[in-house]
Amino acid sequence: MLKDHAKLMAMLLHAGEIVGRKKLQKMVYIAKKVEMPFSERYKFHMYGPYSEELTLRVEELCNLGFVTELKEDKGNYYQYRYSLSEEGKKFLELHEADVLEGKRIIEQMNEQSSRFLELVSTLLYFEDLSPEEVKEKVKTLKPKQNYTDEDIEEASSFIKRIRMDIN
Repeated sequence: MLKDHAKLMAMLLHAGEIVGRKKLQKMVYIAKKVEMPFSERYKFHMYGPYSEELTLRVEELCNLGFVTELKEDKGNYYQYRYSLSEEGKKFLELHEADVLEGKRIIEQMNEQSSRFLELVSTLLYFEDLSPEEVKEKVKTLKPKQNYTDEDIEEASSFIKRIRMDIN
């Protein structure tokens, strides 16, 4: 088993359950940006940073029976719930895989909405720009989300908090 698979399994162990593919993508991206040891490559996509590698890794873990994916019909869309299966928990115990540090950060991210994590991950994706340029990017790239200046400030504060928690 590759270490990257085990890191994802450890995140699911800490989170308990992650509801939504988008949320899972954003949580791994944010964790990576705050120096947690994730290696997935990301590109900017319609909903912010997206990793095809992560999508494939989740699919592999589901096929191996280590991760449970529950597909729920919500009428006009499907929602996915991810959790570590009993087999996945046994695997982590037996192989003494490096369990991720940062349980508290994972829990804090999992308490947030996908919409909020989309904003946080977008801010992190463009963090090399000035605050004004980042705000302009958000408003240009995500007009349908109607993020307010207050939303952006809240997301910036969240990033500062979790970066302090990781150190």
